[in-house]
Amino acid sequence: MAFSLKDYDVEIAEAMERELRRQQTGLEMIPSENFVSEAVLKAMGSILTNKYSEGYSHKRYYGGNEFIDQVEDIAIERAKKAFNVEHVNVQPYSGSPANLAVYMATCKPGDTIMGLNLTDGGHLTHGWKVSASAIFYRSVPYHAKPDGYVDFEELRKLALEHKPKLIWCGATAYPREIEFDKFAEIADEVGAYLAADIAHISGLIIGGAHKSPAEYAHIITTTTHKTLRGPRGGIIMVTRKGVEKDPELATKINKAVFPGLQGGPHDHTTAAIAIALGEALKPEFREYTAQIVKNSRALAESLKNNGIKLVTDGTDNHLLLIDLTPFGKGKGLFVQDALDLAGITVNKNTIPAEPSSPFYPSGIRLGTPALTTRGMKEAEMETIGSWIAEIIKNVTKYEMPDDKEQRRAAIDRFKTEIKDNKKVQRIRKKVGRLCKSFPLYKKMKL
Repeated sequence: MAFSLKDYDVEIAEAMERELRRQQTGLEMIPSENFVSEAVLKAMGSILTNKYSEGYSHKRYYGGNEFIDQVEDIAIERAKKAFNVEHVNVQPYSGSPANLAVYMATCKPGDTIMGLNLTDGGHLTHGWKVSASAIFYRSVPYHAKPDGYVDFEELRKLALEHKPKLIWCGATAYPREIEFDKFAEIADEVGAYLAADIAHISGLIIGGAHKSPAEYAHIITTTTHKTLRGPRGGIIMVTRKGVEKDPELATKINKAVFPGLQGGPHDHTTAAIAIALGEALKPEFREYTAQIVKNSRALAESLKNNGIKLVTDGTDNHLLLIDLTPFGKGKGLFVQDALDLAGITVNKNTIPAEPSSPFYPSGIRLGTPALTTRGMKEAEMETIGSWIAEIIKNVTKYEMPDDKEQRRAAIDRFKTEIKDNKKVQRIRKKVGRLCKSFPLYKKMKL
């Protein structure tokens, strides 16, 4: 008889069943989320979680790692092939630890670093003020222009003035192609390391749907979920250019990960990363990533045709950023929660020149990787875009006060009223019917 989690721990099993139903019956549109294959799930829930493998392949501190070494070697070789790089470390627990390891390998505390400002689409670990990356290093952020594109003129001016040791390129809410060549020109001019954080676009790069940073950056970091469609892990890579700049760079990266920041790697995650990379090297993955971009552009056109403003007026990749300021400032929370009730999962997000705050921002970030995994195409994007626009126009009548006490009352009133909103309820039924046509994990039992 097959093992049943429900027979073993009913509370956890029921919570997991509810989450499974949520994923099956809703539209997952947070661009940093995706649905992994059952093979990846199998590896994540495997006996590999039992082993402790402190150290690196063939140089472990514990015995009994000969088969773990095989798994890690396979993951490394597949990553080298997928990204065309010289050195790979697959042990980072996730993207943020991977980025912190880059700091440890290239900088000393107090050194100057540069990254895209968080509210302009950057990442916490690229030097945002509350992150360790700004607490232990001197952060000089660069910004996006009013049109939403990176301001390279400002970046070069700041780099020449402050002479950073490390420059980050890559973003978490940037809908256009990352111009790695322009970043490299500036980094080379000031003698800085260039680190490309491709967490969002790594799958697109493997599939040929986005330019690769391999010939431009010294270091590349990525998570392994998102467009790569793997487990929640991280990878750090050193390019040929990175080795030419510093022949010891790969060794410094490895020492930063272990013993600098981490103990034993998560071997079950390493196996799942290897499986995801194997899937990404197959010809059909190229078709998948191309469809992600086609869907993203179709969704953008649908939203614009329905009167919704987009940062940069469109997209080159897997994500879009809706600018809600035509309806007022700070309304991202209202739209996010209303869409969530309609079965459309997105996240509130800041926009360039954000008029409100990161807690109550004026934008919505959404994308197409998970919808594309389910098999949806341009026709579905057109329909979904119209639903999103309808809900936006229906809820932006709610105002976000500047006063904190008034704000709390306004949010509470909104949450009470939106539950009974007839348009939201009507679209929720339509979402459910659409999802039935694109089944997800239909044979899964917990």
